Amino acid sequence: MSHGHPHPHPHPHDHSHDDGAAPGQGEMAAVVDMSVADKDLSPAELSRRQMFRRAGLLGAGVTAAGVLGASGRAAADTADTADTAGLTRSTPGEPRDGYLWLAGDHHIHTQHSSDGMYRVIDHVQHANAYGLGWMVITDHGSVAHAKIGVEKVNPDILAAREAVKDTLVFQGLEWNIPAAEHGTVFVAPGRNEVATLKEFENSFDGSVKNATASTPQNEALAIAGLNFLADAVKKRRVPDVLFLANHPARKGLDTPHEIRAWRDAQPGIAIGMEGAPGHQAAGIPKPNGPGSGRGLYDNSPSADSWSGYPPESYKTFGGFDWMTATVGGLWDSLLAEGKAWWITANSDSHTVYGDASDRGPGSDFDANGRYNDPIYKGVPNLANSDFWPGYYSRTHVGAAGFSYGAVMEGLRQGRVWVDHGGLISGLVVRARTSDKRGVTLGDTLHVRQGAQVEVAVEITLANRPNWAQFVPTLARVDLIQGDVTGPVSDKDAFTTPSTKVTQSFEVGKNTGTVTFTFKLGAVDRPVYVRLRGTDGNRSAPGLLGAAVDPHGPQIDVFGDADPWKDLWFYTNPIWILPRR
Repeated sequence: MSHGHPHPHPHPHDHSHDDGAAPGQGEMAAVVDMSVADKDLSPAELSRRQMFRRAGLLGAGVTAAGVLGASGRAAADTADTADTAGLTRSTPGEPRDGYLWLAGDHHIHTQHSSDGMYRVIDHVQHANAYGLGWMVITDHGSVAHAKIGVEKVNPDILAAREAVKDTLVFQGLEWNIPAAEHGTVFVAPGRNEVATLKEFENSFDGSVKNATASTPQNEALAIAGLNFLADAVKKRRVPDVLFLANHPARKGLDTPHEIRAWRDAQPGIAIGMEGAPGHQAAGIPKPNGPGSGRGLYDNSPSADSWSGYPPESYKTFGGFDWMTATVGGLWDSLLAEGKAWWITANSDSHTVYGDASDRGPGSDFDANGRYNDPIYKGVPNLANSDFWPGYYSRTHVGAAGFSYGAVMEGLRQGRVWVDHGGLISGLVVRARTSDKRGVTLGDTLHVRQGAQVEVAVEITLANRPNWAQFVPTLARVDLIQGDVTGPVSDKDAFTTPSTKVTQSFEVGKNTGTVTFTFKLGAVDRPVYVRLRGTDGNRSAPGLLGAAVDPHGPQIDVFGDADPWKDLWFYTNPIWILPRR
């Protein structure tokens, strides 16, 4: 491992990372190759591409076949279709690596949820104060929400967009996925956002349709819901829509085959899952906290839980879901297939730890679809399990600009890293060949057989106190690498044999910027890499053994899991594919 500063990288629109590629095979090759940005096409080529888009024959570069079935991934600035008049704004932001890295949160509840309390503007103002550039309001799907709540929350969202100009506020909902757990569904702003969400919820929500049981019929209803969302985009009812599974291992309901089915049915819409759930204050010990399971992962298997999951899957590890925290586990099994499936980290904020508010008196949620505005109670509630959006959990998205469409496209393309407690302030990752041409998170580096490849990392260490009033210290960064072996025959597989921690870097400093390079050597087979970092306070051999993960996150102890004493960051992967 060398320690040189990463070489300056090409502009995101520069596709010289396709090392040694032959010249393009005419106009059509450029038109259908979504790794070529719209701006780099001739007027004739752009016109033909737009014709294919209108016909539904050309997507955003994400296919059911995964990275092994595509020649390249979509460019950073594929059409920013989600922008509508008056919704594209400028912001100072944090430009790095050719992108504007915006922190956000796609899982937030308000007074329009039966277990929520706060106004939309309360969450938006706090999120903005805590540095979020985007957020999604996701009140629970329910009969009351589907009937009136989804409409009643919209004026509050519109008002918040006007009041707080430098945080993008999406409207979504938390879908009760038929036969499974919960998930975020959200749309780009537009005149049909409410109508589309309302029809979706009334037609496909597991609670509304009494379709929560784990049956093949209900699994099919979930796929039909995703197809409905895709059709809404195709017919231009809404500019864009995304779905991500929330707290996927919490109750053992999201089976491996369901996750694969969601992703394969609509890979441009079903894009990932929470790598770390919200409710991160839940494990703070009593009497100073709720004394529960971190993330409210305090469940045991039920009749609808998948029997193949081990007991430890119902717990978190360093605050992260078992599917993500297990090196060589379920997430890695998807990445080893070449499937683009990303992770995020969110607040799932309902009621905030230490807050002194209470629901407004005289509320009738069932009748009104919302609680009355909260009031000051005067007593801090230490039994609440949540933090404000941006206070602890952050999902950082590399966007081509400050707009709704750019954030959605950044999420879709996997330009995402997540952290807890402000562990680091910034991150740039490039997989590159020896001539320093490379790609960033979520992308694919195409190289000649046997090319020398390295992963260059630049981390801006925490440079200010976090909201617990201390400056976190990054102790170690791990490189996790696995072979890309293609589709599995067993759709319920949740391990992959070749993935492991291959290299680690001890940081050794606590201010400024640290740069280092992981040498992968000559790449002669398809592989992927991802990064993980820790403050080093708690670690243990991984669930698949020390040879796979010598210093992974420890299982969180029920009732004794202070989230501020166990901080991690995770990145999404980069694939490296040699041409044969």
